[in-house]
Amino acid sequence: MPNFAGTWKMKSSENFDELLKALGVNAMLRKVAGAAASKPHVEIRQDGEQFYIKTSTTVRTTEINFHIGQEFDEETVDGRKCRSLATWETENKIYCKQTLLEGDGPKTYWTRELKGDELILIFGADDVVCTRIYVRE
Repeated sequence: MPNFAGTWKMKSSENFDELLKALGVNAMLRKVAGAAASKPHVEIRQDGEQFYIKTSTTVRTTEINFHIGQEFDEETVDGRKCRSLATWETENKIYCKQTLLEGDGPKTYWTRELKGDELILIFGADDVVCTRIYVRE
């Protein structure tokens, strides 16, 4: 089983602004969010298939606790409440489908994959994909 545990810092980010646009976030908020999310700090604790992920930026901290294969509540990148289900897509990759609890919006998901010494985080909104690469601190 892959070991996602540790603290991670972001090395690169692609299409974050495009993701926020796809989610309907206005230009001013995108600018603030883009600056705030430029250096996120991620802490992951893992016990088998039980995960705790804390993501901290200068304006917002999010925490999720989940077990692979069991639904849990979280928020989309733009802060809307959703019901999520994380499953193993491959031996080293978690796929999490998000379903909005209220209202309409794009189909959203995230994946986290270990590749060598890197953690590849992907956020998706319909056909827009944001890729963020992290390295261990």
